[in-house]
Amino acid sequence: MSNIYVNARKKLGTINREIYGQFSEHLGRCIYGGIYVGENNKISNKNGMRTDVVEALKNIHVPVLRWPGGCFADEYHWKDGIGSKEKRKKMINTHWGGTVEDNSFGTHEFMELCRQLGCKAYINGNVGSGTVQEMSEWVEYMTFEGTSPMADLRRENGREEAWRIDYFGVGNENWGCGGNMRAEYYADEYRRYQIYVRNYGTKIQKIACGANAGDYNWTRKVMEIAGNYMDGLSLHYYTLPNENWEEKGSATQFEKEDYYRTLKKTYYMEELIQRHGGIMDSYDPKKRVGLMIDEWGTWYDVEPGTNPGFLYQQNTMRDAMVAAINLNIFNRHCDRVKMANIAQMVNVLQAMILTEGDQMVLTPTYYVFDLYQCHQGAELLESSIDCKEIETEKGAIPEITQSASIDKNGLVHLTAANLSAEQSSQLRVHFGEDQPKDLHVEMLQGEIHDKNTFENPNCVKKTVFEKSRVEGNLVELELPPCSIICLECSL
Repeated sequence: MSNIYVNARKKLGTINREIYGQFSEHLGRCIYGGIYVGENNKISNKNGMRTDVVEALKNIHVPVLRWPGGCFADEYHWKDGIGSKEKRKKMINTHWGGTVEDNSFGTHEFMELCRQLGCKAYINGNVGSGTVQEMSEWVEYMTFEGTSPMADLRRENGREEAWRIDYFGVGNENWGCGGNMRAEYYADEYRRYQIYVRNYGTKIQKIACGANAGDYNWTRKVMEIAGNYMDGLSLHYYTLPNENWEEKGSATQFEKEDYYRTLKKTYYMEELIQRHGGIMDSYDPKKRVGLMIDEWGTWYDVEPGTNPGFLYQQNTMRDAMVAAINLNIFNRHCDRVKMANIAQMVNVLQAMILTEGDQMVLTPTYYVFDLYQCHQGAELLESSIDCKEIETEKGAIPEITQSASIDKNGLVHLTAANLSAEQSSQLRVHFGEDQPKDLHVEMLQGEIHDKNTFENPNCVKKTVFEKSRVEGNLVELELPPCSIICLECSL
């Protein structure tokens, strides 16, 4: 028997909508073929954006989208992606597959995508191979309403009004693909670059490049030198089943031991947030600077027969459980975690959506974001769990992961996942002195290898869960193995 205790009378902070953010890089088929097909394509589109993909993403209320990278950001020169498409420069995407990038998807197209999705824009600027002037002029081009060379250039290219940019990343992975910099050097460069990310209209939140997983020295040095000049500090962590980056393991062919090892490694995110957050607290005790986990998710070997530089992988119920664990962790740390961006949105790594020609498949991870969207902008509630542990070769993990919130309409939502591959879990949810009413439960469930394919696109999907019982202040239900629920009630 597992017990979850929810105290709806104690609110712990707001769960930023941006925790459910997405990431779209010029990598493989994420942009081209996945999101953007061009205005004259036979695939249904609006201003070049795939209609089916946009509608699916609108259904999960994507709050913010990061672009153009990723490693690609630090070799991207924005002026190559504006003006007449016929005249735009072609370049080699040296990071991802060595393919030709024709720059047909640039600033105007990205902002059009954000408009169609109804989401905020998170632009990542080029520090690794770019200049302060280039970054400054890009911000001016996008956000200045008055008369200036860059604002006039924007108008010449068909956009009269300035856009709103909510977030701007000053470089990406500058400890690695963004320039192989030392923390002290990057911190000084950040201070120089960020001053030219000017607020011509609404305030742009400036995000500094943060650490690679457990590089706590990077966080300490960057916060010490540049903490007063930033609104957010990024963190990147990918869940790999194996330690070897050259043989990460298959996305679909894995044993039960691989499944549990993957989940155990996912829980490292909790330690990362606590330790990086602790360092940030020493420089920023009021938590003014948000921890922005703008790259996270699973990373496996690419699907057989695909370009290894395209990072195309399938998506199973194992990935759904990884997403559930991470999102529950982010929710519970909403005092410090202000944004998270899963990598990536379409056709790359732990994607929401897979496409092939005019076909589209929603992945198990998509349905987790669908179940969890109720937390966006809600108030985190105090909750705790008493459950047994599952032993893995890397140590124990809890059988159940959970988080709870209350929205502006007074509806309480509890998301919980049974991580066991084989065993059901009897679950009792306690609401203290309150009595739950109008109970509604939705569930995602499957065998750990279950996935959606173009041949069988509905193998895994969200369903209504009807086997629950309310008795006084208790809700009782049996969670099947490898299942995720969203419980909704009023009190």
